[in-house]
Amino acid sequence: MRQEVVIVDYGLGNVQSVSFALDRLGSSGVLTSDHKRIQQASHVIFPGVGHAEMAFKYLARLDLDTLLPNLKQPVLGICLGMQLMCQKTEEGDTSGMGIFNVDVIKFHEVPKIPCVGWNKIDELKSPLFKGMNSVYTYFVHSYFAPLSTQTIASTHYGTTYSAALQKDNFFGVQFHPERSGKDGEQILKNFLAL
Repeated sequence: MRQEVVIVDYGLGNVQSVSFALDRLGSSGVLTSDHKRIQQASHVIFPGVGHAEMAFKYLARLDLDTLLPNLKQPVLGICLGMQLMCQKTEEGDTSGMGIFNVDVIKFHEVPKIPCVGWNKIDELKSPLFKGMNSVYTYFVHSYFAPLSTQTIASTHYGTTYSAALQKDNFFGVQFHPERSGKDGEQILKNFLAL
């Protein structure tokens, strides 16, 4: 069966850098908000940058907030995409899609907000990180998901928190694999192999 990777287009997201990263891997991502196309895709990438409240409104306007949690193929949320897959976020007191059973909270008592730069991720526990140990990935965020039973990688910035989450076919990464060099490419490659 031919693999078709869909990048969810809802008006907000780092879609170009994700698309370029897929191109470098010899894959191509179709940018769409079409429900049928998303449902038929082999893999779905749900990127996100910006403000959670506005992003969720955009999602809801396209009924993607009800479509995405019911997908059966591998789904990868990136940065804000991962946060919107959680129960809720303190950013704008916004409800999420409830895929991951954790609430997203704001950093406090850290050197600076947002957290920007390379952080080491540890305790890698998923096929998403096949063949990898501790690696450095690129983060840009002001809110985070605390550690939970669904944590599959952790990192530290003022506190130890979830660098990645997984529930069934749903994966979320707080960092940007598309901007994380060879290790980020390997994570995307592992996702596409699921």
